[in-house]
Amino acid sequence: MSQTVTGFEVHDIRFPTSEQLDGSDAMNPDPDYSAAYVVLRTQDGTEGHGFCFTIGRGNDVTAAAIEALRPYLTGRPAPLTAADLGALYFELTHDSQLRWLGPEKGVMHMAAGAVVNAAWDLAAKSAGLPVWEFLAGMTPEELVSLVDFRYLTDALTPDDALAILRAAEPGRAERTALLRAEGYPAYTTSPGWLGYSDSKLVALAEQAVADGFEQIKLKVGGDLADDVRRMKLARAAVGPAVRIAVDANQRWDVPEALHRLSALAPYDPHWIEEPTSPDDILGHAAVRAGQPVKVATGEHVANRVVFKQLLQADAVDYVQIDAARVAGVNENLAILLLAAHYGVPVCPHAGGVGLCELVQHLAMFDYVAVSGTREGRVIEYVDHLHEHFADPVVVVSGRYAAPAAPGFSARMLPESIAAHRYPDGPVWQARRTTEEVTS
Repeated sequence: MSQTVTGFEVHDIRFPTSEQLDGSDAMNPDPDYSAAYVVLRTQDGTEGHGFCFTIGRGNDVTAAAIEALRPYLTGRPAPLTAADLGALYFELTHDSQLRWLGPEKGVMHMAAGAVVNAAWDLAAKSAGLPVWEFLAGMTPEELVSLVDFRYLTDALTPDDALAILRAAEPGRAERTALLRAEGYPAYTTSPGWLGYSDSKLVALAEQAVADGFEQIKLKVGGDLADDVRRMKLARAAVGPAVRIAVDANQRWDVPEALHRLSALAPYDPHWIEEPTSPDDILGHAAVRAGQPVKVATGEHVANRVVFKQLLQADAVDYVQIDAARVAGVNENLAILLLAAHYGVPVCPHAGGVGLCELVQHLAMFDYVAVSGTREGRVIEYVDHLHEHFADPVVVVSGRYAAPAAPGFSARMLPESIAAHRYPDGPVWQARRTTEEVTS
């Protein structure tokens, strides 16, 4: 019997991470990691979970945007096949009146991504597979049908994409076995938040090396002397063999980026992430051409078109997809194919709340069925908030273990949803009471 979507719930979930400065950086000094969270339900009780990630204020706006997509799901057949999932993605991103709000960027586009990802979670659960394996089991033709090639064909055609996928197809089974046996390389940002003390930075950096990570990341973009001092401390803590990426979180203009990187160069930064505005393709190209540190960006890139242009302009050395910024699995598939076409490694952005859980599936699918390699590739890992998920990430000796549970690893525990619902959940009620007492 065909399944129908009978339930569509939206929740505003926020975690007060600003209290400990977890997630703090030069552009975002006080984030409260949050999720505008959607649950799809069918009449047989199967659920699909998805979300937009935000850092606090405005999470209600993203929740309202998700709510606007309710008519596309409720009372309609559950999207369970590649054809269904492709049709849903195209419907959501091509609604002319909602598309006008972007087009294909910003809050409405992220909301479409949350719903698309929830649909993938639902479909993979119905198939009894984790999303990475569900995707990797599709034919090249099915995968190509999921992609919107409008605006891409000057760089990547459907035939180009088919050639990439067909070339990777013979090794899928072998790479799947290797992935299950060896996992996927990770790096950690946990030592590097800008609000942490020097002693906490050093202790966490040393712990990261002890835990088997071969790369850490440090936030920069505050006072230059502070950046240099913290980089020097981190390098001393991890030694010369461990890579240290640095992340400016869009803080600089191009000339300032070049000046700052010159000052950090003695400590061998592995890449500079988001050195300038995520919309400034030529600015990223200038930073890349103007100094020797490799350039990475992508977590705030709005859509596949900007990624296309970054690649066309030779502006990036590492593409950083984000599972909840663009319009879900389908658009991220387009970006993975673009990166493979241009031969640029994909090193996904994660952290936040739930982003590690989601993006591991995309990177692992890329290894199995698109790029066919883990060489030079790592998934970001941040050790925050995983305890709120039913199928949290598992990182052992600096590597992500391949998820085995069906779905997208996106289901948040009901008690966590209830406790952190904004503004009426007990966590937020208690916080307001404390603020009233101390004010």
